[in-house]
Amino acid sequence: MTASSTHSIVVGYILWIFGFMGAHRFYYGKPISGTIWFFTFGVLGVGWFVDLFLIPSMDRSADRRYKAGPIDYNVAWLLLTFLGMFGVHRFYMGKWISGLIWLCTGGLFLLGYLYDFWTLNEQVSYANGEPI
Repeated sequence: MTASSTHSIVVGYILWIFGFMGAHRFYYGKPISGTIWFFTFGVLGVGWFVDLFLIPSMDRSADRRYKAGPIDYNVAWLLLTFLGMFGVHRFYMGKWISGLIWLCTGGLFLLGYLYDFWTLNEQVSYANGEPI
């Protein structure tokens, strides 16, 4: 892990365990294939297995694409994946109003949860002061 590393291989593999949902693909900034994995159960498990070997290259790509800052991508993603419907990841990023909305509505009735899977990397980049 380099000083400019924004994403973690360990977190990638933790999310890969839930790969049939595409969580690891969303984490590495691949929302289209993440959505395909979500609806096809990791393309019936074959794509999920192949990703076991692709995670290191996806990690390097994400580290080049996103910049580090005070908000940690890994923490934000773990909070979204495991506590997202409660808005904990939004509280972590300082988004108190939307965090409360997520908390009261179960992540905007889970639609906001999907939105955050698509956009969390960009939200963290923006919160870290990087232009999108």
